[in-house]
Amino acid sequence: MGWTRTSRAVLAADRETVWGVLADLTRWPEWNPALAGVSLDGPVSAGQTGFLVPNTKLIGEVHRRTAPSFTVAESVPGSRLVVEQPQPGGALRVSWRLADADDEPGGTLLQQRVEVVGVLSPGFAVTAGGPLARGFAENAARLHRLATGGSPREGALRVVIAGGTGTLGRRLASDLQCRGHDVVLLTRRARPDLPFRQREWDGRSVGAWADELTGPGPTAVVNLAGKLVDCRPTSANIAALRASRVDSTRALVAASSHRATPVDRWVQASTTAIYSDAGETRCDEDTPVPVGLPQMTGVAQPWEEAFEGAHTAHGVVLRTSLVLDRDAPVLDRLLLLTRAGLGGRIGDGRQWVSWIHVDDWLSIVRAALGLVPELEIPSGVVIAASDHPVRNDELMSTLRRRVGRPWAPPTPEPLLRLGGVALRTDPALGLTGRHATSSVLPGLGFRYRFPRLDDALADLLG
Repeated sequence: MGWTRTSRAVLAADRETVWGVLADLTRWPEWNPALAGVSLDGPVSAGQTGFLVPNTKLIGEVHRRTAPSFTVAESVPGSRLVVEQPQPGGALRVSWRLADADDEPGGTLLQQRVEVVGVLSPGFAVTAGGPLARGFAENAARLHRLATGGSPREGALRVVIAGGTGTLGRRLASDLQCRGHDVVLLTRRARPDLPFRQREWDGRSVGAWADELTGPGPTAVVNLAGKLVDCRPTSANIAALRASRVDSTRALVAASSHRATPVDRWVQASTTAIYSDAGETRCDEDTPVPVGLPQMTGVAQPWEEAFEGAHTAHGVVLRTSLVLDRDAPVLDRLLLLTRAGLGGRIGDGRQWVSWIHVDDWLSIVRAALGLVPELEIPSGVVIAASDHPVRNDELMSTLRRRVGRPWAPPTPEPLLRLGGVALRTDPALGLTGRHATSSVLPGLGFRYRFPRLDDALADLLG
């Protein structure tokens, strides 16, 4: 039996610089908060031993009292480092590989692989492997800051991310900061645990935070602000969903007018749910917006309209589909249901699911920000979705296969609606769908790294 999680990040630093921090295992807790401390019995080399302590009170104390030392199984300077921690009936193995980054000249591609093997791997995956692997993107940003001193590189783009403490905001902030750009998050409440510069705002009005848009150098805005859609579709909740998006967008637009020159780049979030329940319609950027569901079209359409008048030289409205990310709540919920034997189709299973791997979403956003020299995305609406949407029954069957679960009975629509009341969520999130793909990106030469669902889930789930 075994469990594996593989993650990667591109750092704007050469391999020797990154290795200087990575290979000092005593600094591991500085960039991975899952650890409280690491000691080493000598210089890093194959066969060297050391001791690590998890950063949780109970598990950390049990490990401190009972666990044997870990061993450096492999050390190739500037290239590969592997540590092995014996566990009852198996082992925990953490490996890092460094390579030259293809899309960041002079940069480093860092890959981390966390493995738990043995008869007790399911338990140790939860208590040991999972915590070490979780939040790798933010951990990579911490590692980059330690390796480089934290200063943005020369000519860096300042990127102001509204809604930056959400799942996608943190992933984007990590990706950009690792690549040497100047990232600042706008948030209603600053989080000291995040490795990013933060400014507080109320999401409704222009305040002191607006000076982030008027500083020197190239500046970009990425607006991801908005209340989570996972709520009952009551009139009050729909109004709150709409206001959280429209008000924050208007505040940013108003702040942009204070600049003498336009904001260089602007990525305005939207959603493919603007098409509501599209049935068999093949939606792209030219598909007319329907008179749809109030919690979908009724929220997304005024959200996009609030962006009109933004003082920017280049603005992309990014209609994003379901983003598949191992650290995101959506995939976690689907996996929880699947592992519990509830991974059958929803309703008749014919509804379309448009989706995109988080790495491809990040690539599209970087291109929209002008950070991909060979790919210039024009201003206007762009759909961020794979070229290969799937129906709900295919999504669920692929998940079952990936986590090793047998056939599961379907969830009838009446039962889902009843469950929506109990769980305080919107059953329309599962019962509706849309086949949305971009007609813009293929014409620009954009290539998805994970165009097929099975490949995307294989990468994310191991």
